[in-house]
Amino acid sequence: MNFKTIRITLLILILAYIGIDTFLNNQRATDWKRSLRVVIYPINADDSEASANHISQLSVDTFDNINELLEREAKKYNRDISAPIRFSLAAELTSKPPNLPIQRSLLNTMWWSIKLRFWAWKEDNYTGPKAQIKAYALFHDPKTHQVLAHSTGLKKAKIALNNLFASETQHAQNNVVLLHELLHTLGATDKYDLTNGFPHYPEGFANSRLQPLYPQKKAEIMGGRIPLSKTDAKIPASLNHVVIGSKTAIEIGWMK
Repeated sequence: MNFKTIRITLLILILAYIGIDTFLNNQRATDWKRSLRVVIYPINADDSEASANHISQLSVDTFDNINELLEREAKKYNRDISAPIRFSLAAELTSKPPNLPIQRSLLNTMWWSIKLRFWAWKEDNYTGPKAQIKAYALFHDPKTHQVLAHSTGLKKAKIALNNLFASETQHAQNNVVLLHELLHTLGATDKYDLTNGFPHYPEGFANSRLQPLYPQKKAEIMGGRIPLSKTDAKIPASLNHVVIGSKTAIEIGWMK
């Protein structure tokens, strides 16, 4: 057996292992029989004093209302789930994840995903039990960043990159972003128009049977916004204004 054949065989074995491990991890993550282990890794994304101060004051309690929302919504689908997520907080990371490719070709995106996985493995500073999902909280000073780049959640890698505001007054809205991306890692899909952010009807609406249809009172978590009219929608201020729709519930294993 020559060296080229050995390399190809090893590559096939590695890819097979990754594929099987990914499948099993996803099965375990969405059986909801035990709390998901999610580690939050804070990052000073803009190297600002505001972000540094914000990170120094973070605690796991910051994310409590994510569990409250999940427990409340699960009951709608006859799922009695206590503490769906067990959050842990890692020490601040000093390195930043690789940037998304400017040109989103399939090859570029695949290469970025590989680099991201390697970075997440190499820069892991958490010493507790292994995370099932790694959620990176990239904080920005709201005084210099009125609009943040799109956040990303990867199902196969079980990694969520969350662009967040470094402001105590925006904890609630940050948690909406965090939950949206965490659900991506569990298989939930976006339910809004990628060109304008407007929720798709009916799956992206909190109440698609409401008469009149507009304005909606809440947002479907993967729809992202509260539709106010046929052309206008707003970002929910907190998880109190969010629901999990039936299609999303199917995607994350709450119902068939």
